[in-house]
Amino acid sequence: MKATARATAILLLLGLSTAVPAAKPPALFSSYELLTLQLKAPFGELFGSARDDDSVAVSGTLSYRNPDGREVALPGVKLSLRGHTSRRETECAFPKLKIHFQSAPGDPVFAGVSTVKIGSHCDDREGLTPRFGRLPNERSPLREAFVYRLLDVLQVPSYLARPARITYTETGTDSPKFPQPITRNAMLLEDDDDAKKRYGVDQEIDVDAFTSARETFDDADVARAAFAEALIGNFDWCLKMSDDDTYRCDARRKLWNVMALRGTRTLPLIYDFDVSGMVAGEHRWFGKIFNEAFLPSRSHAAIEVLSQVQRTRTLFDRSVLDRTRQSFLERKNEVYRALDEAPLDEPGRARIREYADSFFDAIGSDDLFYRRVVTAARAMAYPNADRAAAVCAAAGPIPAGTPVSEPLETSGSMVRVVLLDALWHWTGRADCPELRTSAVWIERAATDTDFPP
Repeated sequence: MKATARATAILLLLGLSTAVPAAKPPALFSSYELLTLQLKAPFGELFGSARDDDSVAVSGTLSYRNPDGREVALPGVKLSLRGHTSRRETECAFPKLKIHFQSAPGDPVFAGVSTVKIGSHCDDREGLTPRFGRLPNERSPLREAFVYRLLDVLQVPSYLARPARITYTETGTDSPKFPQPITRNAMLLEDDDDAKKRYGVDQEIDVDAFTSARETFDDADVARAAFAEALIGNFDWCLKMSDDDTYRCDARRKLWNVMALRGTRTLPLIYDFDVSGMVAGEHRWFGKIFNEAFLPSRSHAAIEVLSQVQRTRTLFDRSVLDRTRQSFLERKNEVYRALDEAPLDEPGRARIREYADSFFDAIGSDDLFYRRVVTAARAMAYPNADRAAAVCAAAGPIPAGTPVSEPLETSGSMVRVVLLDALWHWTGRADCPELRTSAVWIERAATDTDFPP
């Protein structure tokens, strides 16, 4: 644990906020109103050359209309591609973009920014993309813009974003991407360097130099990030908590979709939520990890949220957990107010509300948050109460902190329950389909609500 954790502990004891202060945002990101833009460029040339080459950029013109109806044009902007898997043509026919201004524009909207990222509509197809599960067809950008707004409301370090509606006009003649202008929903996203300035930091810890969250960050900052990822149903992230942590991480990857910012205070900044539950709406891998029978509602959103909320009990002590819960609950009304105001498709708004409801239910009371989990060191799961043979014995004991459902049946000292693989223990080589499809028997004495003690 960092030495600065002492200061965090004092703030917790005094009941004071440990939220990270940030400077006032530029005009572009000081509003959540949908911004209408026009972007003219040789998109065919860009998409044809830049998917595998970060150095490729093309010139274009960005324009918008002032409130008085006058068109404002910003010529000479440079466009490049950004992203990782979204650059693949099999994933997104229209990849994510980045706008580079040749000089800081002096107009009222874009003043103070030199680079803006664009979260595009990805594609016009229906359904999730086959490989990575993105939601195309215009719905994703506005949903993801709301997620960034949500994090801003909750004071969780992240980028700033704004919903947009962009008309793209092809200016190339050799290999035009589309013969007629197209208008699609989009998301404008703050650039890395601008985010660093806003948080008062000038350095980023390189992924290869990063060791662990325990050695780098204060627990309060890590807990805030972990609770936020649970709220939005995002599993596309990795922050290696300790040397032996394998949750969504491995020896090669210790950070994924998390920036480690270093300045007067070192903090984790989370980003990239286009395959989160709130944005994509579902995860096709759900049945490969979780048993939907864990909750009577069988709600996938509720189970996903609960799994990450419960994992925090294996990471932090009660003072950090309870203070983080309080911080989120204090802003609950602001969350729902923002949700009501945001420009969203109605199915998306309903899905986001389901994740939010599930989250605030999961942390709202001690009885629900400190639910029964496995606490015994060598507890095993059995198909029958006679304990003749363990389920997936090769995978070892049930990890401490694994949540158990309400008892379905009892037999002497044994109870029949559904396990929630909150720690992703039964995956990969330790895969155990039986736990995802069936209830199991365990010793009742192996479970308790007093965890962490």
